[in-house]
Amino acid sequence: MKRVGAIQSNYLPWRGYFDFIASVDLFVVYDDVQYSKNGWRNRNLVKTRRGLRWLTVPVKASTTLAVDQIMIGTGNKPWQAYHRQLLTAGLQDAPFFRDAIGLWEEAIAHHDEYLSPLNMRLIRLVCSYLKIPTPIVMSRDYDLTGTKTDRLVQLLKKVGASTYLSGPAARGYLNESLFQRNGIALEYKTYDYAPYPQLWGDFVGTVSILDLIANMGTESPGSLKSLTPHQISVP
Repeated sequence: MKRVGAIQSNYLPWRGYFDFIASVDLFVVYDDVQYSKNGWRNRNLVKTRRGLRWLTVPVKASTTLAVDQIMIGTGNKPWQAYHRQLLTAGLQDAPFFRDAIGLWEEAIAHHDEYLSPLNMRLIRLVCSYLKIPTPIVMSRDYDLTGTKTDRLVQLLKKVGASTYLSGPAARGYLNESLFQRNGIALEYKTYDYAPYPQLWGDFVGTVSILDLIANMGTESPGSLKSLTPHQISVP
């Protein structure tokens, strides 16, 4: 069985994103689809003494373009300095802060012009740190046509998938009958995690993966796996 998952790239994703990658045999970065504003593509959360703060990469946003066509903007002030400031304020007291900030520093040092390569650099660096061996490919490389579930099934057939692992939010819009007709099993990922030691009050699990790494270091993979198995929809 070859389980495949596909998600758009995010900036500094939360731990569920990396659990998803670790749960499949092939991970497809689905960045040749329409960009949507106010999502996770260019931002994420960090927990600080003063509560949750957004880390947002300024972009020249346009919903007429695909995610991998979105350019990074300049913003009103250097976003890199602001992100460094927030990450330091939120995580510098954690035992493995240097590991976390080092991954981020290595990624931004390349000064990417486009959002998708920046996201991918961070995702690959974090996967390496977490020892996630899953191969990662880009949907743009498969010359896909069509829309919605038809397009997704076309991708799955091209990469030889026998099972598709989906995020739970897609249950409301996927055409499940297409998977059945094409002989592809469909599963939905669950995100159910135990808390780990974390700074600044009550535990918040929906923050960037850098929070887990800063607090747990090389022990982070032990806190990565969902406690609840995938939900099977099309066997």
